[in-house]
Amino acid sequence: MPRPTHYGPKRFPDNLARPAHWDRRAACREEEPRIFFPEGSESDVLAMTALAKQICHRCPVSGNCQIDSLERREPYGVWGGLDEHERRDVLRRAAEQAAARHKEESAAREAADARAPATAAA
Repeated sequence: MPRPTHYGPKRFPDNLARPAHWDRRAACREEEPRIFFPEGSESDVLAMTALAKQICHRCPVSGNCQIDSLERREPYGVWGGLDEHERRDVLRRAAEQAAARHKEESAAREAADARAPATAAA
């Protein structure tokens, strides 16, 4: 008997309940994608970026979009009202804050260890 080449269905049945993804309510779904990925002269890019941010501002799921784009480290376009430069700045600041917290926690641990009574082996 030949071995099966696949296990399970080739595609999932359409009647399975799936949770609705936030992007189904995104305002950008009804817009031209090029608005969110502007190209051309600097003035064209600035104008399209401003338009994209206006659309994001009225979007009911812009917060979800912004979080998703930051988690995926999206390199291009306007997502959740942030362009690629703003997302890079947010991620850089978050990394700096995490490093500062880590440094403070390490210093606090070292200070606590220094205050702890030394147990000498008898």
